[in-house]
Amino acid sequence: MPRVTVYNQQGQPVGEIELSETVFAAEVNEALLHQAVVMYLANQRQGTASTKTRGEVSGGGRKPWRQKGLGRARHGSIRSPIWVGGGTVFGPKPRDYRQSMPKKARRAALRSALSAKVREGALIVLDDLQLAQPKTKEMAGVLQRLSADRKPLIVLAERNANVELSARNLPGAGTAQAEDINVYQVLAHDRLVMTRAAVAKLEEALG
Repeated sequence: MPRVTVYNQQGQPVGEIELSETVFAAEVNEALLHQAVVMYLANQRQGTASTKTRGEVSGGGRKPWRQKGLGRARHGSIRSPIWVGGGTVFGPKPRDYRQSMPKKARRAALRSALSAKVREGALIVLDDLQLAQPKTKEMAGVLQRLSADRKPLIVLAERNANVELSARNLPGAGTAQAEDINVYQVLAHDRLVMTRAAVAKLEEALG
């Protein structure tokens, strides 16, 4: 069962925490991780790209010139796809790119991602994280003392406006609630900074 040091906001160790073996020491399934990341990115796509076919481009209702007798190629409409300003053939139309995974697979992928971070030594557990007021400089100081100032993901047990506003302007930093984090977020950040309460919430949800 993995054990990690618990720190306070000053970066001082204040104890240890025993992590759930099921959640933080699971076998890393790279295929599931890949599937979860592809699903997340696909679901971010709007799918609103749209082009006009020859039937949707304005104009072109009249035959540009008569069929025979001019020595010119025959044409029926100036909005044909072979004309400049004509319709587009097989162009994109609005579509849904959404993908899905079974609930068990999504949870297994998240356990794999969290376990990978623990193996890399990229998980930092905080006793608690509270700020009196939104202050980016103060949040930057906390992360620097924890050696987590490069692309950290701060995971909280519940919403904390002061923490979220303080981290918002830090380059590469992100905040999330334990119940909302996904595989892409975990893998896209170099460090996971989690409160003790957030760890407990994740263990309860994924255990």
